[in-house]
Amino acid sequence: MNNSRFFRSFITQKMALLAFLGLFLLSPLASAEMKGFEDFKGNPQTLENHLGKGKWLVVMMWASDCHICNREAHQYVDFHMVHSDTDATVLGISLDGQSRKKAAENFIKKHAVDFPNLIAEPEFVSDLYQKYTGQYFAGTPSFLVFAPDGELKAAQAGAVPTKLIEDFIKKNPVKKVVQK
Repeated sequence: MNNSRFFRSFITQKMALLAFLGLFLLSPLASAEMKGFEDFKGNPQTLENHLGKGKWLVVMMWASDCHICNREAHQYVDFHMVHSDTDATVLGISLDGQSRKKAAENFIKKHAVDFPNLIAEPEFVSDLYQKYTGQYFAGTPSFLVFAPDGELKAAQAGAVPTKLIEDFIKKNPVKKVVQK
């Protein structure tokens, strides 16, 4: 009986120690994940800050080394320029993370991207994509299209010509949202 009590006590102590060490070792990861998105000036941001502004929001998830993103960035710059004063805006989200922030900044400069952009670690963007779509993140580019009221209306992994987005917006009119 004493051996059994000793064994349970020993296991309980070891499990508590492992749990404590696990929390200690994982806390930097948890803190990094909690940080989330930033704009390119280092200010914390959330996707929710950009939703429900009375216009459609096209979220383009990109990476500086994505060949398709580089090839098609100009389409989204043009789309934003044409629509931003009327019915739709673009928000870019770079998956380059802090370690490749300079490469992301070069992408923005190279393509004269003038719509807002955020940057986050790839895992955080993947989690966000899954939260909104219920699907696993497949890679860049990927798109989320939100109605003016902030409701997700479409998601697509892979290239999407802006003409298709324009047609989608025309075919899915929504009531005008009054900005708060």
